[in-house]
Amino acid sequence: MKRASVGLVLLLQLMPSINCILDRSQFPDSFLFGTATSSYQIEGAYLADNKSLSIWDLFTKIPGNIRDGSNGDIAVDHYHRYMEDVELMHSLGVNSYRFSISWPRVLPSGRFGEINHAGIEFYNKLINALIHKGIQPFVTLNHWDIPQELENRYGTWLNPQIQEDFGYFADVCFRAFGDRVKYWVTINEPNLTVLFGYFTGQYPPHHCSKLVGECQPGDSKTEPYIAAHNVILSHATAVGIYRKKYQVEQKGMIGIVLNAFWYEPLRNLPADRLAVQRALSFYVAWILDPIIYGEYPPEMRKLLGSSLPTFSLEEKKKLENKLDFIGINHYTTLYAKDCMFSPCDFDSHQWLWNASVWFTAERNGIPVGVPTAMPRFHVVPYGLEKIVSYVKERYNNTPMFITENGYPQGSNHNVSTEDLINDSGRVEYLSNYLDSLTVAMKHGADIRGYFIWSLLDNFEWSFGYTLRFGLYHVDFNTLERMPKLSAEWYKQFLTGTNALKEKGSKSQKCGTYVTN
Repeated sequence: MKRASVGLVLLLQLMPSINCILDRSQFPDSFLFGTATSSYQIEGAYLADNKSLSIWDLFTKIPGNIRDGSNGDIAVDHYHRYMEDVELMHSLGVNSYRFSISWPRVLPSGRFGEINHAGIEFYNKLINALIHKGIQPFVTLNHWDIPQELENRYGTWLNPQIQEDFGYFADVCFRAFGDRVKYWVTINEPNLTVLFGYFTGQYPPHHCSKLVGECQPGDSKTEPYIAAHNVILSHATAVGIYRKKYQVEQKGMIGIVLNAFWYEPLRNLPADRLAVQRALSFYVAWILDPIIYGEYPPEMRKLLGSSLPTFSLEEKKKLENKLDFIGINHYTTLYAKDCMFSPCDFDSHQWLWNASVWFTAERNGIPVGVPTAMPRFHVVPYGLEKIVSYVKERYNNTPMFITENGYPQGSNHNVSTEDLINDSGRVEYLSNYLDSLTVAMKHGADIRGYFIWSLLDNFEWSFGYTLRFGLYHVDFNTLERMPKLSAEWYKQFLTGTNALKEKGSKSQKCGTYVTN
């Protein structure tokens, strides 16, 4: 009770820095509000109950790959604490939960081995517990953790065989869980994972060219596009199976999730405005154009030529399965500079190199927005409305979900638990980004849900445990979960008891956020 009352006081004190008072009534009754996680980042139990190694299990054991030398062997032990975590969600008042299924937990050897029924049982119990609490499962089939055996056998995304394996995995999941799961995501952020896996080498399988970094041998100019080609066709394979065998009876929806930065021109020049469009084409349209229109963006074809694969007639037929919704993971905005007519200093983290675009989070030494603990992640709320508008216009207002949006805190010995729990920066971030979303919806964007990353502090990929995105603080020694100020704010918003309403001085509703 003491912590709750302190949280209430802090929320009231925070109110002057929030642009407006959000109201749940500004969103449709059917709107999904939830939190998001992924299997490798929270489950732990990395070899429990016949689970096999994933590509991340091995990658994290190589010194230098993870900032703090950590791994997801235990993570936050959601595998054994899932009922506790479901109770946390229920206490927030969310009506949906986005999580992913661990491929190596369900199919330890892919299609080359048996189904692991212990893995099926775990996800059945989780799904049933969610539904019992009135929480809709929103399930991602692949959030980056692929069985290591498939990488050893044929190189996963670089080989067309992955399409057959992914289709088999999807079929197993549709059959086991589809009677209760009504929202399916095929693959999470393929644009980011293939660039980090095959261009910069920051993620497994750790491929890149020598000019880009110190990696396993690879070709940063061609491999990302080969991998993405197989990702797109794997998505189409899974959607085709769902359409043919399950969708009519199970009455669900299926889509894909893209990481989606917004970009602003670095300079007030036509060349930089064109660079923005190229950046969006090489990052977002790269994946979505083939799925929806059957071809890669013309900007990509013009610059990449034969380095960009082509779709055969048979593959174009598969792409006709398309999708039912687009998931958008949006966190921040960057500046884009043209490099066709201007010199650019590319480094190993400039993944738009092939687009002749250089990006940065600063202009003349001034950040694009308030900095956070994560490099290049700044608070720029208007970017959410702009990226939603871009997707709306380019893809005929296909239904959209904001599948991730969140704020990183730094986590080190110099930051106290009290400071981490009193996360007023996250409250302000979430409030203003949701405000920006209401603007997009007022302009006609078909947005059907919003998920905060993340329910819990967890393993944040190459950053390990040095960043915290959770609504709930996790003590990584005891694994105790504690609500942060942001959890209290989200609960008040979702349950219609937002204490900020009681302060009449700033009672206007959101939806008037000023864009840049």
